[in-house]
Amino acid sequence: MGRKRAVLVGINYAGTKAELKGCHNDVARMRRCLVDRFGFEDAGIRVLSDADRAAPQQQPTGANIRRELARLVADARPGDSLFFHYSGHGTRLPAETGQDDDTGFDECIVPSDMNLITDQDFTELVQKVPDGCLFTIVSDSCHSGGLLDKAKEQIGHSTKQNKAQQGKREERSDSGSGGFRSFLKQTVRDAFESEGVHLPRRGGQQSSYDDDDAEAEAPSLDSGTDGHVKNRSLPLSTFIEMLKEKTGKEDIEVGSIRMTLFNVFGEDASPKIKKFMKVMLEKLQQGQHGGVVGLVGALAQELLRAKLQGKQEELKPAMEQEVHGVEEVYAGTAARAPHNGVLISGCQTDQTSADATTAKGLSYGALSNAIQAILAEKDGKVSNKELVLRARGLLSKQGYKQQPGLYCSDRHTEVAFIC
Repeated sequence: MGRKRAVLVGINYAGTKAELKGCHNDVARMRRCLVDRFGFEDAGIRVLSDADRAAPQQQPTGANIRRELARLVADARPGDSLFFHYSGHGTRLPAETGQDDDTGFDECIVPSDMNLITDQDFTELVQKVPDGCLFTIVSDSCHSGGLLDKAKEQIGHSTKQNKAQQGKREERSDSGSGGFRSFLKQTVRDAFESEGVHLPRRGGQQSSYDDDDAEAEAPSLDSGTDGHVKNRSLPLSTFIEMLKEKTGKEDIEVGSIRMTLFNVFGEDASPKIKKFMKVMLEKLQQGQHGGVVGLVGALAQELLRAKLQGKQEELKPAMEQEVHGVEEVYAGTAARAPHNGVLISGCQTDQTSADATTAKGLSYGALSNAIQAILAEKDGKVSNKELVLRARGLLSKQGYKQQPGLYCSDRHTEVAFIC
């Protein structure tokens, strides 16, 4: 019999303007579920949480999360069941060029130290999973549709292919080839909405992404309707503000986010970001300044030049990266589909996932709570497809707008959830 191992991450961002309430509870409930229902051993479950009592190595920083996920996959053998549950904020970065990925953005989870982990990072991780071993990912976060880049979208409309098939483009330019320009418009919208000012969509259309004031959803919470609901989206403007606070750097703009993350975290930065830095530095070394202007902000370009003229030692984490082609760093267009992974997302890439607190003070993520409710109703196995479809129905009945998604190969749709 194969081994069962898991990494659970819950981040409440206490004391920040992005504070959430239910992420620690989500992880605690899932841990009990893994042991009581799925037969996991306590020793096979690693929990990272930003609770006060957590030790430094248990804090959900970008480096710690990557370390635990790498360890999970490195030891995997055929027959093993691997599981990763994430409850926290999600955000989206603009694709670096017009060569957008399946959704038009880099979907990311947001560790406690703001050291982003991208959709391509998850894809590269799952690609290392051996055949006969399945890695299931649940991301109860905003913009989580497409978090496993290049995985086939079985349920949902986050990828451009499925949007076209379902006729759901909704005249939104942010999923087209004008990615960066349209994303800047969305950033302006985020800046207003993070302050509670809601701007109308073109043609009067509304999207679940609009609800920064998520109480407009009026969901029926389990313990009464007097509770509070907010979302797990971190608008780019808020992320930049928090990154400035974490790093002490004031000169951060949209076009310099990736470079700032590399400057601050170095070897611990996202592999995708290190590869991007290598290509940008090589372009500048080769005198291709024009090609860099469209990929990074003017400020970032000046900082890149300064780096080239400064300490080369600081550039080693980037220059040591193996990059087979520039396509790898742009939007993951060259990535192979991950065949041994399953992603269950809390929502679509353009939607928010709810963080709810009931009138009695119980806090949870809407998807995480739905999963627990569905599993509690049925003693036998629940397939990935059944779980997502039932979660969609339950959340809709409760008044939530978010629509969970399923991303995996055809043969894993009917496989039992987790194991």
